[in-house]
Amino acid sequence: MLEKTLSQILKNSRYTVVLSGIGMLIESGYPVIRDSDMSYEIEQKYGYSLEEMFSSAFYSTRTEQFFEFYRNEILKTAELPPGEGFYQLAEMERQGLVHAVITRRVFGLPGRAGCKNVIELHGSIQKNYCPHCGKIYPMEFVKESVKVPLCESCGTPLRPDVRLIGEMLDNVVITRAAEAVRNAEVLMVLGTNLNTQLCTHLTSYYEGNHLIVIKKEPHFSDKYADIVIHARVDDTLKRIQKELGESL
Repeated sequence: MLEKTLSQILKNSRYTVVLSGIGMLIESGYPVIRDSDMSYEIEQKYGYSLEEMFSSAFYSTRTEQFFEFYRNEILKTAELPPGEGFYQLAEMERQGLVHAVITRRVFGLPGRAGCKNVIELHGSIQKNYCPHCGKIYPMEFVKESVKVPLCESCGTPLRPDVRLIGEMLDNVVITRAAEAVRNAEVLMVLGTNLNTQLCTHLTSYYEGNHLIVIKKEPHFSDKYADIVIHARVDDTLKRIQKELGESL
């Protein structure tokens, strides 16, 4: 079984990094807003596309409408808990088998499941800040606000700590992710293929010997991986954990 092979690879690895893709989000029950009927429904509801509203320009020029959309569509979705796959990653981290998790998703699922070393390339909706004085606010403060959430200290509209459409990523965060991948002996790509934005840039830094892909559907980029398993991530991680338990 490939799971038995993977369990041995993980046990022998000095440093293992996970790239967590959209498949893990879907397994957690989260909708794919940009690539589904929801995108059309949002445009019909608000009169603007998701790409327009979840942008830095919309935040700056139509702040009240931005937060109406943000509370109703993004933060409401975030009420869903992390899926089992994220809890499996957290347990593997506690066991010293996973050392860093990298994601583009902004819902904070790895951290909410218990992962400690998480690199969130696009930030997280769990954190908000005042762009004037820097005061930090939790997600709940924005959810409970009426219209535009304002800083309690200086009255400035708050800002979700995420990269909105049209904004550059933080170079410090990108560098941290690249260094993690460069140092990895094992790189696990979970719930996505190697041709996605998450992978194409970061995998160029990988110098290890075990590039592992776990996702449901085959893809032409599978040929670049050392090991490929076409299955749900959560089910596969459970099987790996079972193999690890039996080998102790």
